[in-house]
Amino acid sequence: QVQLVESRGGLVQPGGSLRLSCTASRTIFSLNAMGWYRQAPGKERELVAGFSGGGRTEYLDSVKGRFTISRDNAKNTAYLQMNNLSPEDTAVYYCYAERLGARSWGQGTQVTVSS
Repeated sequence: QVQLVESRGGLVQPGGSLRLSCTASRTIFSLNAMGWYRQAPGKERELVAGFSGGGRTEYLDSVKGRFTISRDNAKNTAYLQMNNLSPEDTAVYYCYAERLGARSWGQGTQVTVSS
């Protein structure tokens, strides 16, 4: 089991930016994958961005070019930089990590994009 601590989300105006962070209780090198899902009211949880142990990254089509996932191995922390946010990005964002076939989740953080 991996413990994950997420940063706070918040309220952002359309076109604005926000950076989320997620700190793992284990070194990122020990993880098979890490990233974020999100879930909007009445919708299924969807993968927003993630990277695998092999260094491959993937993004939800609707966030490509706007969101960037990165990591600081020394801090066991992943970051999700979100730019040009739109109301459609409003959701609870959940950090996840996978290790040895098991997935762990962060506590979730609300991101609201509204004027």
